[in-house]
Amino acid sequence: MARFSRDILFMVQDLVKKLELSLGPDTGDLGVRIGLHSGAVTAGVLRGDRARFQLFGDTVNTASRIESSGARNRVHVSKETADLLKKSGKGHWLRRRKEMVDAKGKGLLETFWLDCRDSLPATAPPSDRADSKQLIDESESDMWGD
Repeated sequence: MARFSRDILFMVQDLVKKLELSLGPDTGDLGVRIGLHSGAVTAGVLRGDRARFQLFGDTVNTASRIESSGARNRVHVSKETADLLKKSGKGHWLRRRKEMVDAKGKGLLETFWLDCRDSLPATAPPSDRADSKQLIDESESDMWGD
């Protein structure tokens, strides 16, 4: 899921660049925040005018809180998800967030950033690695006000 989130982040960045060419420079301000949390969920199809598949439960709510306390063009990860990534040997993909996150209904949470530069495979084309570094550098300057 972390790799998928990273890929979505890069796809959105690529889409924004293309939209900027056709819709104008203000489109470049578009971004995405992604929050990841791991745990049990309940799934079901809601019927009505437009039937849709939906996930329910505390895990979904926590992921939403993680996302809303995140930053533009960043993947924000809960401790539970970070622990699973570490267990699978991907701990180098993570950077601990300096401050605790005060999530509504959850209290203070320890969270992590997915470091997209480290999560790219060594076989990724150099242009992809360079684009990811620029994306992360830009989002970090947005986040810290540099």
